[in-house]
Amino acid sequence: MKDTKQQFEHVLTICRDLFVKKLHDYGAAWRIMRPESVTDQIYIKANRIRSIETKGVALIQEGIKSELIAIVNYGIIGLIQLELGYSEKDDLEEEKAIELYDKYAKTSLELMLDKNHDYDEAWRSMRTTSYTDLILMKIYRTKQIESLKGDTLVSEGIDANYMDMINYSVFGLIKIEFGE
Repeated sequence: MKDTKQQFEHVLTICRDLFVKKLHDYGAAWRIMRPESVTDQIYIKANRIRSIETKGVALIQEGIKSELIAIVNYGIIGLIQLELGYSEKDDLEEEKAIELYDKYAKTSLELMLDKNHDYDEAWRSMRTTSYTDLILMKIYRTKQIESLKGDTLVSEGIDANYMDMINYSVFGLIKIEFGE
């Protein structure tokens, strides 16, 4: 039995490391993004993954792994933006941004552990292309919820969709890092 929790934490460490480095270089410039813009940014990344999977080749050096890392990081940024609201400027100190990142990474890990228990690690038998399709579906659901201004009848909220996108991306990264 593979140690999913340990693998998940390893992959999140890779994502967090890039987040921290970009936070150093750019500050929290992402604070100006409205949640809808974060959703669109995740869409761009997921759509590129699907394009690479379909065409079988990428003309830009960065491949699927970097896009999955970006989805994890933008998903966490989205959760932070839902909590704080967007800002007109970079108004978040590095330490606080990292604290919030860690909070939502932990929340996503806990959700994955609960779902993984109930679904019995079914994700390990899935094709990685299915993760891409599921992320894109979650994006379209999120866009619909955003269009409804969150006024849904029975659906989970935007935050749950962001966490699912994070978790599917981590599953893809686990398969890239550790193999099938």
